Parts: sequence; structure tokens; C-alpha cells
Amino acid sequence: MPKFFVTSKNSSGKAQTTVFDAEDKDTAIAITQSQGLFVVSIQPLDDASKVDSRSGKSAGSSRKFTHDNVSLTDIVIFARQLATMLEAGVPLLRSLNIIADQLESRRMAQTVDEVRMTVEQGQSLSKALEKHPKIFGQFWVSLVEVGEASGTMPRVLNKLTEYMESMAKFQSQLVGAMIYPIILMTIGFGAVLVFALFIGPIFEKVFADLHATLPGITQMMLGMFKFLQTKFIFVVAGGVGIFFAFKAYIATSPGRWQTEMFLFNLPVLGNIVRLVVVEKFTSQMAILIESGVPILFALEISQRLVDNMVCGAVLKDVYEDVREGKLLADALGKSGFFPSMAVQMIRVGEETGELSKMLGHVALYYKGQVEDFMKNISTLIEPIMLVFMGVVIGSLVISMFLPLLTLSTGG
Repeated sequence: MPKFFVTSKNSSGKAQTTVFDAEDKDTAIAITQSQGLFVVSIQPLDDASKVDSRSGKSAGSSRKFTHDNVSLTDIVIFARQLATMLEAGVPLLRSLNIIADQLESRRMAQTVDEVRMTVEQGQSLSKALEKHPKIFGQFWVSLVEVGEASGTMPRVLNKLTEYMESMAKFQSQLVGAMIYPIILMTIGFGAVLVFALFIGPIFEKVFADLHATLPGITQMMLGMFKFLQTKFIFVVAGGVGIFFAFKAYIATSPGRWQTEMFLFNLPVLGNIVRLVVVEKFTSQMAILIESGVPILFALEISQRLVDNMVCGAVLKDVYEDVREGKLLADALGKSGFFPSMAVQMIRVGEETGELSKMLGHVALYYKGQVEDFMKNISTLIEPIMLVFMGVVIGSLVISMFLPLLTLSTGG
């Protein structure tokens, strides 16, 4: 009975892949739809894995792509599809051929095809992935290497996929909480610019023609408008210059270190920034240790992946302490960077032999704290921004119409 490779979505829009036996394509579609899933694509494995002998590329390499760059979603789909196909017993090379033909990102499809050719030449999958560090980082390579050595590649890939999906959702929630306040602030500044550059000059001419006596608020607004009109290019150039100068500064080691320390020392917000870093570290350590990566190697990988110079320096000292025989909890507690609750939970994990599980609980706890904070701060910021916009726009309107109202009442 032929096998079919099915990509489908559930009611919430989450994509998933399945490989199963069916008499024909219609039967495969019917089975998928009976599970409440929407079929995105379906392809027989034999047809999907055909390769053009002249070009060495998959048969679908000439198809159209929806985008060129590689997103986190593309990487998640690749990991999920590869895990599904390996679990179904599909050989690695054949799986890579099929997946390359299914991907919607041009660059991702090309990368997977290059990975396939490297594997075809006799190198391991981890070595093939290592040649594409911008897409598959050390985290990927290390986990795949463990999966190859232990023969648990599908399980490791599933864990990797779950981690990336959780990370993508977490990042989306953090960004989503700030979108509305940023939009309101942009509208507020946009209103000021429109008044300053277009509406203000009209009112100024009207006031001059009427020889109106201008109240203080109107004079202040017109003075600000005049400044923006005459210095607008310099203001924009100065703002852009400051932005790129700051960006260049934080790209340097001293600049990045000082910026991170400044963020950590902020009241309230500094603690949240720290918890975001702790969550990232513990979630990565959990999946690395659960997948069989030795703790020292896991610490070495996390030191590079945590993407925070201050925490990276802390983890370097933690690594040395653990290498000398100290418990991970003792080393983390000595650093003073990690919350005491996290240290105690990790200690319990080490004592009970459930370190990876306890690290996962720590990550989940702090992720929940950060999400709650972002929801609360977003709820608090929205009315503040609305009041701010009302004050800004109201001040603009009042300052422009107050002289006219004074004239109309004979004042």
C-alpha cells in the first residue's frame, strides 16, 4: 500500500505533518479531513522523492516560493516534518528530498538541498547542518549529534520543535503586548508633525491677518511649530544619527555590557529582563540535558546561546565551578544572578535525579511571570497612552482655536 506525506492545519491554524498508508490520494485526504484537519498539501512519497538526475535537485525545485528569507516558522516546519518522516521509517536522504520540495522559503529549500547533498557525500546530518550556522546554530547541531549517537533522532527533533514553537509563541506575546502602545505613540507624534508642518502655518497666517493677541499656549505651540518647520531635516538627521550611533555603540563589547547592566538595574523592568534571560537559559538547559547532552557541554552551549553578555560571563564562572566538582545549584547560587527559587528548584532536581524536568518547571514558571507582567503592563499602558494622546491632540486643538474663540466673543 502506498505511503502519503500530508501537510495539514488544525482549527487554530497550527501546521502538522503526517505520513501514513492509504489506497489512494482521495482516501488519504478523507482520512485527514475526518480528523478535523484541513489539508494543505498531499504527495505520494515515491513521487515526492524523485530527483532530477541531471541537476541533482528535487523535482519540485522549479516551483514558486512564497518568500525568500528563512523565518522561525520555516525552521519549525522543517524539524517537525523531518521528525515525522524519520518516525515513519523514511530514510534520511529521501526525507530531505521530500521536505525540500515542500518548503515555502526559497533559501530554506536551497539550504535543505545542500544539506542533503552533504549527507549524500557521506557526512553526518549534524556535520551537514553545521555548515549553515545562520540557520542551524550550535543548539541544533548539538542536539542532532546526540540524536545520531543515541539513535533517538525523531524524539530529539520533536523536543527541538516543541522548544522552538514555545519560544516563537513567547516572543510573539512579548512583542504583541507592546504593539498597541507603540501604535498610539506613533499616532500622537504623527499628529504633532501634521499640525507643525501643514496646519500650523495656516493658522499662523490667519492670526497675522486678524492681528489677534495670542495667548501663551498658542505662542508656545507656534514657536514649536516654527522650530520643526525650519529645523525638521536637522531633527530627523539628528535622530537617525543618534539611533545608528547608539546601535554601533551597543555592537561593541563595552557598549553591550553597559547597556545590559543598565537594563538589569532598572527598577521593576530590570527584574523582568533578568527573568527573560533566566527563562531562556533554563529552557535550553532542560532540553539539552533531557536529550542526553553532558551538563558541562550543555553549559558551554548555553553560554553562547543565551545571547546576553552579562549572563554569559556568569555562566562561564558556573561552568568552571561545575567542572571542579561543584553542584550546578551551588554554582548558580554563588553567582547571585539567578533567583533563589530557581536555585532551590534546581538543587531539588539534582538531588532527585530529575534535573531536566526541574529546569523545565523553572523555565515554565518564569515564562508565566513574564507573560503576566506583560499583560498587566499592557493593560496599564493603554489608558495612559490614550490620556497622553488626548492631552497632546487636545492641547494642539485648543491652542489653535482659542484665539479665534476669543475674537468671536469680542475678547
